[in-house]
Amino acid sequence: MKKLRKIIEINEELCNGCGQCVPDCAEGSLQIIDGKARLVADNLCDGLGACLGSCPTGALRIIERVGDEFDEKAVETFLKKKKKEEIKTQSISTCQSVNNPSAISGSTLSHWPVRISLIPASAPFLENCDLLVTADCTAVAYPNINSDFVKGRVVMMGCPKFDDQPFYVDRFSEIFKTRNLNSVTVLIMEVPCCGAMVQIIKKAIAESGADIKIRLVVIATNGTIIEDKMDSAQ
Repeated sequence: MKKLRKIIEINEELCNGCGQCVPDCAEGSLQIIDGKARLVADNLCDGLGACLGSCPTGALRIIERVGDEFDEKAVETFLKKKKKEEIKTQSISTCQSVNNPSAISGSTLSHWPVRISLIPASAPFLENCDLLVTADCTAVAYPNINSDFVKGRVVMMGCPKFDDQPFYVDRFSEIFKTRNLNSVTVLIMEVPCCGAMVQIIKKAIAESGADIKIRLVVIATNGTIIEDKMDSAQ
């Protein structure tokens, strides 16, 4: 039954998809979908606002609008289903590890989102970080990407061929101007289109005026590292 009541509202323009609100929602009504926090269903939100304090951008607020009534039984059913799905996923992961001892046990990702276009320069996890700028295809080409490159780094991922290169330059230039970075690693494929990612980073460094050296790692299409060097931004 629908009624006028308090319920969460998400400002998509302010939301950066960090996911910090998700664990604070005991009912599980918030999820990251397509890089943004979303309300799964009106009847799963109790409207108490426990998630508000964890949002770093102020994208969440409690409003009054007409929506389905909060349903505790629906929450219980939803959480049980979610738990079963998590157990199933863990079981599949365990089986894969047993059958393939060299398989990585899990993701080492420390933040969300990872798309270049979704991470603002103001993202708190960028401060004093080791930055990994990686082309999309490296994630499937290099089998140990989590243990060798993602672990301990902030990941910004994109495709220099299909995405907006000037936007990338502006985004990285702002980051290099405003954030203190410990290191910058650029991970690309050996294919020609990936070379544009290096030029994007170099141009952004030049525009920012920052004194930054980059580590350039090139992956072959067979998944091996064919180049790993410190590269000048010039």
